[in-house]
Amino acid sequence: MRRAASLGAGLLLLAASTSAQPNQLAPGTPVGNMPPALREVGWDQRLGEALPADLELRDEHGRTVRLGDYFGKKPLVLSLVYYECPMLCTLALNGLSSALGVLSFDVGKEFEVLTVSFDPKEGAELAVKKKSAYIGRYKREGAEKGWHFLTGDAAQLKRLTQAVGFRYAWDDVTKQWAHPAGVVTLTPDGRIAHYLFGVEYAPKDLRLALVEASEGKIGGPVDQVLLYCYQYDPQTGSYGAVIMRIVRLAGVATLAALGTFIFVMLRRDRRTVRAAAHPTA
Repeated sequence: MRRAASLGAGLLLLAASTSAQPNQLAPGTPVGNMPPALREVGWDQRLGEALPADLELRDEHGRTVRLGDYFGKKPLVLSLVYYECPMLCTLALNGLSSALGVLSFDVGKEFEVLTVSFDPKEGAELAVKKKSAYIGRYKREGAEKGWHFLTGDAAQLKRLTQAVGFRYAWDDVTKQWAHPAGVVTLTPDGRIAHYLFGVEYAPKDLRLALVEASEGKIGGPVDQVLLYCYQYDPQTGSYGAVIMRIVRLAGVATLAALGTFIFVMLRRDRRTVRAAAHPTA
């Protein structure tokens, strides 16, 4: 029992030290200390601002569409990704898909989703593959009519990303886009209502954001969770911010589970000892 208690205390201390390690640069860190690709990356929250309805994009079939074509009676969820992203975009889309799967609302009925690639080199072929994968994952009837995977040219994509406050940059070292993660909800008339940051979205938060957006309500600014799109770099032999964050969170979760197991076992041992010392008549 003493050994178990000591191990439990050690696990808790290790979990505390692990969770305390920074997974991003602290506020106020000089810009000169940041990796070059991250200096211009982040979100500018433009709550209440209207997105340009005349902005032209392309749908999964390569047809030209206007952003305003999706405005009307339903609120929208906007996710900005690039389809060949090696890691972060997939995590964000998986997180969005999982949250959507829990909601009682249905994509295409109560709201619509716009997933837009901000990489002008990507086209309809990649968009249709991504749509097929996530519609198959979502598994609700009619979703294909309400979840749109879009692409566009550089000028139009720049208009969109600037309007929504999405700042990203190309990294020549890793040959990847460095970008933040998150989704944005829009009112039916195309105004920015809420920002949800990170790669996982609590279904209750997403539901509330959609309800308020449907009523034309605009939320307040929220704290940013800046996850940057980086993966293992064989040249430097190190992992980027997202991988390290995931590893640390997984480590903390594992340690917490072990700590809980030890606590339960200790309680069970005590009950067994008491029962042996005071047998019932």
